[in-house]
Amino acid sequence: MSKLLAVGTVAFDAIETPFGKTDKILGGSGTFVGLASALFGVETGVVSVVGGDFPSSYLSMMEDRGINTEGIEIIKEGKTFFWSGKYHNDMNSRDTLVTELNVLENFNPVVPESFKNAEIVMLGNLHPLVQSSVLDQMTKRPKLVVLDTMNFWMEEAFLNDLHDILKRVDVITINDEEARQLSGEYSLVNAANKIHKMGPKYIVIKKGEHGALLFNEGKMFFAPALPLAAVFDPTGAGDTFAGGFCGYLAKAKDISFNSMKNAIIYGSNLASFCVEKFGTQRMEELTEKEIQSRLQTFKELTQFDIEF
Repeated sequence: MSKLLAVGTVAFDAIETPFGKTDKILGGSGTFVGLASALFGVETGVVSVVGGDFPSSYLSMMEDRGINTEGIEIIKEGKTFFWSGKYHNDMNSRDTLVTELNVLENFNPVVPESFKNAEIVMLGNLHPLVQSSVLDQMTKRPKLVVLDTMNFWMEEAFLNDLHDILKRVDVITINDEEARQLSGEYSLVNAANKIHKMGPKYIVIKKGEHGALLFNEGKMFFAPALPLAAVFDPTGAGDTFAGGFCGYLAKAKDISFNSMKNAIIYGSNLASFCVEKFGTQRMEELTEKEIQSRLQTFKELTQFDIEF
């Protein structure tokens, strides 16, 4: 069985959308990546840190769904990372209301011995130096390193560190706004070409409800997002996409461009479920039958015959 290592946050979220609001619920990039990738039967390990206030029931749930939590450090005297946000009516933009780093402020990830040989490593959105420290702990270079980042790490204070880690990764996943900021190019084609020269062989540009683009040395692929009647909570959709993307590749044991095209569809498919309920609720109850049925819907959405 292929091994996938996901490094990211395991956190509390409090979310408000036009459909309602929640108190503190389970969230975090590592959580969503793990839940998505484990659906492929891939041996998935999550490296993160939580406080003594983190319920053991959440860890049990993750274990029950095939996630190895050995790498989740528990600092009993500390408090878990907490984020609160309010989404606007279009669900594409949001305001951050509260960010409490807590134990994440001094997070020093420790990769368990059993995952130091993982074939695929997913580096969640963290400080570039933290991401680099994970790769330094691997016994050999993983077959595929996927990195997620955000505009905060593209500020001048962190940019050199970001460029250093970009030289060590195979795939970067960012949204269109971040791609433009990192590259200084408005055209996403030109942006991808410029980012490619920074190190990553593959560039995945996420466009939310408008799908995702994959670029690789002049080749391009576009996958739509599934039109949904209602989006309850977009939080975690990007991380679920990344988990599905990595999980598929780990299961397929094929990291070619054609395989990544399928991975994009699988990631988009799982992300379409994630947004249907608050937090991780939809991902926790997802069935194989639902996944396959929606994959068929994706196929029908994009497949057509044309005469030349």
